[in-house]
Amino acid sequence: MFDFDKWQEIFETIRKNKVRTFATAFGVFWGILMLILLLGAGQGLQNGVERSMLLDATNSIWVIPTNTSISYQGMPAGRQHPFSESDLESVQENIDGIDLLSPENWLKGNYQVRYKNRSGGYGVFGTYADYFGIKVTQKTTEGRTLNPLDDKEKRKVCLIGSRVAEALFPDGLSPVGEQLVIKDIVFTVVGVFSFESSNGQDQAQRIYIPFPTFQQVFNPQRQVSLFAVTTAEGKEGKQLEADILKLVKQRQSIHPDDNQAYFVHNQEDEYQQVQQLFLGIRIFIWIVGFGTLTAGIVGVSNIMIIVVKERTKEIGIRKAIGAKPWSIVSLILQESVFITSVAGYMGLFLGVLLLESVNYLLESMGADIEFFNRPEIDFQAAIIALIILVVSGALAGLVPALRAAHVKPIEALNAE
Repeated sequence: MFDFDKWQEIFETIRKNKVRTFATAFGVFWGILMLILLLGAGQGLQNGVERSMLLDATNSIWVIPTNTSISYQGMPAGRQHPFSESDLESVQENIDGIDLLSPENWLKGNYQVRYKNRSGGYGVFGTYADYFGIKVTQKTTEGRTLNPLDDKEKRKVCLIGSRVAEALFPDGLSPVGEQLVIKDIVFTVVGVFSFESSNGQDQAQRIYIPFPTFQQVFNPQRQVSLFAVTTAEGKEGKQLEADILKLVKQRQSIHPDDNQAYFVHNQEDEYQQVQQLFLGIRIFIWIVGFGTLTAGIVGVSNIMIIVVKERTKEIGIRKAIGAKPWSIVSLILQESVFITSVAGYMGLFLGVLLLESVNYLLESMGADIEFFNRPEIDFQAAIIALIILVVSGALAGLVPALRAAHVKPIEALNAE
């Protein structure tokens, strides 16, 4: 039950010792503020590193043929076996645990992509529509992306990068619906994408066309340069990688132990390494922040001990007229939790405000800082910080409160 008299007494004590209370509470305020800022900066660092390093879906696996290193079945080492369309079909049909699959071929040699009297040299890639679920850092900003119907009907359509759009379609002209000429073949632009990463910005200079169209128009040999898959839920990336390599090695007569026949980039491995790195950083931040906060809590505890000493005679009188020990303990605990919580909430509020302000400034200025992006604190960390505050306040007041509860009335009345 809310005890108005008790709270009035607490506020009166604080009012009489404003400077002392402020100086004590500042330690808790500063500890929480530093903890929030460190967590936000750590998250900004993690966001920046992930943005720079992780260009594709975190569960993606890319398989690229290189040269064999072991002779096998009478064939020498040093061979290279490009994939075929039947290899892709076999992987799709026989390997469990694949969510998305897409090949990637690209035009080689010198040529110009033309739009009316403007032209430029850009990368032209053939992919399935699933590719854009793997290349997650590419976001469609205008029109649409390639879709399964484009693949099925072998449409002559294309999706262009933002830098291609800027170069070929000046003065704000929308590229969607316009026609580009690629190696004397006309393609209709269906969309524009941007590349949301500070790394590999040249990918915004790409043009994508449906893979079946690419094969029919530009690649009569039907070879496949590389392909990528994503792991379905419940399947481990390492296991999927092993299953795919085993199958393609069998199909291409490559020694089962030849680990150099393919270059494999398993994004899941890289993602887990990044996560482990930042788990260590977060633990370090919590240790530093908790250490700073502990210094503030010790200050609150010391001040509560002084409060108990100053009010020894008053506590003795209370006990002499029948006050229960719990009423004495609760009074000290309430005051301690109140001071700690108010100071901590102010530190939490200011910390979040500063992080949001930095975020706003970075976005409004269009700043693109490598390895640092969107400093923020997640909801879970904020809740943990609030719980720490309440528990800390209780701990800070516990020893002084127990000391007050054990004060003997006769000794208290004789105290100076």
